[in-house]
Amino acid sequence: MKLERVMGCTAAELVGWLPRALPGAVLELESDAQAGRCRASFEDGRLTIEWRVLEPRQIAMLRVPQLKVCFSYSGFEDARRQVVQTYFDRATQRGGG
Repeated sequence: MKLERVMGCTAAELVGWLPRALPGAVLELESDAQAGRCRASFEDGRLTIEWRVLEPRQIAMLRVPQLKVCFSYSGFEDARRQVVQTYFDRATQRGGG
């Protein structure tokens, strides 16, 4: 199963969030200033997250960093994959309103 999304954060922020966003996983990271990959191994499956830096989104004078993030799941049952993705999404969500 593959998913893609654009996240409003820097690569450094994403890397910093990964341990909290993927609890119980063994993480292997490869990254540089423009792209990266994280392999997260769980007892019941594996998740590979790949990202690359996009041009910042500009709204008036505000510039928001952006990453294109791709999630590739293997070995997970559908319900378990949903749990992992929902937890990741909530753990990396920024406040606001």
